[in-house]
Amino acid sequence: MEIAREIPSTRALARQWRGAGHSVGFVPTMGYLHEGHLSLIERSVAENDKTIVSIFVNPTQFGPTEDLEAYPRDLQADLAICESARTDLVFCPAAGDMYRPGSSTFVEVGGPLSAGLCGASRPDLFRGVATVVTKLFNIALPTRAYFGQKDAQQLAVIKRMAEDLDMGIEIVGCPTVREVDGLAKSSRNSYLTPEQRAAARVVSRAVFEGERCIAAGERSPGQIVDAMRKAIEAEPLARIDYIEVVNAHTMEKLDRIEGRVLGALAVFVGSTRLIDNFILEV
Repeated sequence: MEIAREIPSTRALARQWRGAGHSVGFVPTMGYLHEGHLSLIERSVAENDKTIVSIFVNPTQFGPTEDLEAYPRDLQADLAICESARTDLVFCPAAGDMYRPGSSTFVEVGGPLSAGLCGASRPDLFRGVATVVTKLFNIALPTRAYFGQKDAQQLAVIKRMAEDLDMGIEIVGCPTVREVDGLAKSSRNSYLTPEQRAAARVVSRAVFEGERCIAAGERSPGQIVDAMRKAIEAEPLARIDYIEVVNAHTMEKLDRIEGRVLGALAVFVGSTRLIDNFILEV
């Protein structure tokens, strides 16, 4: 496994691989890797000749009051996970190299795809995500790029961006990986105290309740949101940011449950914001 910190050397190796006819899989991460990230890396390794993993805590997707400095980091542990998964190259640049002095170019995906859900409560998020992912795509030159369904809105934004900008990259969405008790794997789970960690199970319980309602024949988005809300409100340590049921392709609100449906929520447990979702074809 090779480790690169410089943009030119990373791009040169990726260009060499592509020139030799190799397919290149790419897994962009912010590090502090867990089993969810590992599942993306393993899929990339299985489906491509070469795999690149980036580890970069992207400052442009954090708002001024968010947890950029506190975001968990453990590069040595991350590298060990990447090596165990047979990653070919890990790219871990410095922020000053990714955003050089005077940088003034950003990528935005407009409309309902980025306006609601997490985009409403974290207005800096998707401009930062789209910008850094575009930069990383230009460096890693991937054939395919892998993202988790837990960040369903992010996945939709990146798919639209890649299509709109004719990037020629296949964007692959992968299932959410969960703890034994159902909580979605997340680097931010490390913020939770033992009491909060126990309370956080309510987030996945709400997701499963939404799925259950639809499976039982409920077709009113409002009724499903209410059922999910009641599940969350039963936990005193939990505070709802949003719960919505939308079209999974466009992120637009629904009058009736039909087609490909995304039920998404963001919940604070203590000061830690957790997201989760379900996607169903109805």
